[in-house]
Amino acid sequence: MTDTTNPRFSQQAPSTAPGEDLILTPKAIDFIVTLNDLATERRDELLAARRERRAAISRGEDPTFLPETAHIRADDTWRGAPLAPGLEDRRVEITGPTERKMTINALNSGAATWLADLEDANQPAWENVIGGQLNLYEAIRGTISFTSPEGKEYKVTAEKTPTIIVRPRGWHYDEKHLFVDGKPMVAGVVDFGLYFFHNARALLRRGVGPYFYLPKTESHLEARLWNDIFVRAQDLLGIPRGTIRATVLIETITAAFEMEEILYELRTHSSGLNAGRWDYLFSIIKNYRDRGPEFVLPDRAQVTMAVPFMRSYALQLVRACHRRGVSAMGGMAAFIPNRRKPEVTENALAKVREDKTREAGDGFDGSWVAHPDLVPLCREVFDAALGDRPNQIDRLREDVVPDDKALISLEIPGSTVTDAGVRTNIDVGIRYIEAWLRGNGAVAIHDLMEDAATAEISRSQIWQWRNACVTTVEGNEVTTEWLGEVFDEVFGSLERFDGDRYDDARELFQQVALADEYPDFLTLPAYERYVA
Repeated sequence: MTDTTNPRFSQQAPSTAPGEDLILTPKAIDFIVTLNDLATERRDELLAARRERRAAISRGEDPTFLPETAHIRADDTWRGAPLAPGLEDRRVEITGPTERKMTINALNSGAATWLADLEDANQPAWENVIGGQLNLYEAIRGTISFTSPEGKEYKVTAEKTPTIIVRPRGWHYDEKHLFVDGKPMVAGVVDFGLYFFHNARALLRRGVGPYFYLPKTESHLEARLWNDIFVRAQDLLGIPRGTIRATVLIETITAAFEMEEILYELRTHSSGLNAGRWDYLFSIIKNYRDRGPEFVLPDRAQVTMAVPFMRSYALQLVRACHRRGVSAMGGMAAFIPNRRKPEVTENALAKVREDKTREAGDGFDGSWVAHPDLVPLCREVFDAALGDRPNQIDRLREDVVPDDKALISLEIPGSTVTDAGVRTNIDVGIRYIEAWLRGNGAVAIHDLMEDAATAEISRSQIWQWRNACVTTVEGNEVTTEWLGEVFDEVFGSLERFDGDRYDDARELFQQVALADEYPDFLTLPAYERYVA
């Protein structure tokens, strides 16, 4: 346990994690407690507002552009912050967890920037929470190394490493190992605060700064809270305001109607928006899950970035960012190469090239990859589009007209729900949760990189299809009884191994997919039951 003199702070971690004494110092604790005091009450109010907004959508009140903020959208004069050092050129961003080996691989990847993920790609066991902070601390100071159980050594060998952009957990998460006045701390504040406290000055000495990705944002008011936290954190450490830069993931349907307002709230700290496609699909299903057949999406594989409502989302995001002088970042193609399967790799590379070519053509300034082998391909595509320019922010996309209806016109001509789609969702959901329960937040499944967002899509589609009484093209009505048979079939096909968590994974996935009341996030009951 951490020794602290702060009487309001307490810790209930299952054990002392390696690096805890370095990360949870008394001064660091005082720092995150101060930020937590600023955040807690407002965070709770914002979560209540989310629930109210979801209930309104359920009643048939579709989101739209906000009339009360029309003056912000209409004002052509304001801009986001100037591009910060290390963020001028983001043509290739690699994403991944802060696990030690993955950290070294990301730093050696040749990408321009690295999204160091403390959120969806990280299972928040206490050892991972502290371990991620420790690995980032050592990465920034150039001291990180790793030796595998087999004796293989990993070191940072790249002459130029990617600029680090940290993604803390979203507002919905509590950190149930740390408490202030007996109440769990806000997890995102813990992630942000510890990283900023320990590393902000070290980053500035390296000529860059403390940069962040903000996940799961649902409104400009949530961005406003983050901005207030940034201001307070900088003031506490005597660092100039505006040093922090944040890119907001537009990965909820409600945030898509407030993109310019989100940039406005963060404008002195803003570095752009990202098209977080998988969580965005999850959010659409989640919010429209009980609105009937018009809002039922088909098999996940059929919902590509080329379908009309996803095209509208992407183009409106580019327009909003470039109008305000900040970066528009593309999303992650889930395909990953498999060095043991040349045909799989060839197919993956073709699909990724198509995806990145579309994004570069649409005006995005860069895009995500999840595997180091995809960095050269993504760089090649954006090199062709950008030439010697660091970005294409000057491409304003004035041809794109903001269209609120297009964002929720979910029809995909010729799309279907299939037996295979049902089985795939169940299979991916169980496999992902099994790996998550063993401490892994980013998992390669069937040559796709899956994280919590894609698992959320899997269970949400099962929930929606059952409750909408969908019938597959093969003629099977998606009922509780039929799904039980499919669960049995999928579960029986899994290859078991010593120490696997498949029994727990099936129980949890089946519970959240078939519950009468829809759980907001599947990771919350998993965290409560198996981690916290």
